[in-house]
Amino acid sequence: MTPRELEALPCAGGEKKFRAAQIFSWIARGAVSFDEMDNLPLSLRKKLESAYRLRSVSVSETLRGADGTVKLRLGLDDGAAIEAVLLKARETGARGDEDGGRFTACLSTQAGCPAGCVFCKTGSLGFLRNLSAAEIVEQFLVLNSVSKSGVSHVVVMGMGEPLLNLEALGKALGIIIHPEGIGLSKRRITVSTSGIESGIYALAEKGPLTELAVSLTTAREDLRRRLMPFAGLAGLEGLKKALKAWQQNRGRRVTLETVLLGGINTTADDAEALVRFTRGLKTAINVIPWNPVEGLLFEGKALRAPERAEIDGFRARLEAAGLTVTRRYRRGQGVAGACGQLGVT
Repeated sequence: MTPRELEALPCAGGEKKFRAAQIFSWIARGAVSFDEMDNLPLSLRKKLESAYRLRSVSVSETLRGADGTVKLRLGLDDGAAIEAVLLKARETGARGDEDGGRFTACLSTQAGCPAGCVFCKTGSLGFLRNLSAAEIVEQFLVLNSVSKSGVSHVVVMGMGEPLLNLEALGKALGIIIHPEGIGLSKRRITVSTSGIESGIYALAEKGPLTELAVSLTTAREDLRRRLMPFAGLAGLEGLKKALKAWQQNRGRRVTLETVLLGGINTTADDAEALVRFTRGLKTAINVIPWNPVEGLLFEGKALRAPERAEIDGFRARLEAAGLTVTRRYRRGQGVAGACGQLGVT
């Protein structure tokens, strides 16, 4: 709930309005019981305890990787399960590929995912339902509680397609950035989409005003349709128009994410198609070597991770064209918490 919604609670009748701000602040600090809110009158705490609860998700499994990644499996009220991941940044390398000294919360927006991308484990699970704003915020609160120095960044890149649950996501992020609560900077939040055209226009017009990443994977239309078969995805022409509209409103560059699949989208033609797609856009390219998931197939053949020569050659072609390119390193792979692995048990 927002502070304004907290002010309207029936049990707040007769209370000073500043009590709502106090409750909001306690929740942002990770309070798990109303008893912790010791600057509230005992009578109010008892009313709150009898009528409301602070958490609806429960941690059913915690996996910790050698690289500092923590993957949480969270149970929901209706028996559904989702996963959320805490990523610890590597130290900054000589080429500036990684930011050091920060913890990033990777949040889910749906139980399962309707997009069905062939290279993603979550996509193979099918779609169950959208998450509520509360369920999205609670992922942040739980991950923040297990980080050593607090979460400094958020990526909405977990289970689900965020722009198919934009109303709940918008409210959740509004709570996360609220200055009376968590107060995270909107520039430290990135929403990733597989390419929902209407959702990108909605972001351009109404927000939330976060950074934007697009899981492009390939700029070859025919191949993209085969790798990412969801009917709701924009064609490349429509997607580019939507991204231009977003940039005109935001004035920020967009990150284009390309998951490199060995022998499939790593050729010189793939690189040139991506270069052409970027013309007229302010972009950064995020190259993501595919994280292996057993049993995923593309047109009857098992997917494989790209070889080092494929990665280096693809990146070199993009950089030769003047593009800004970052390679995503495989944090979280040891606990199946890396890109495309959520849902692996």
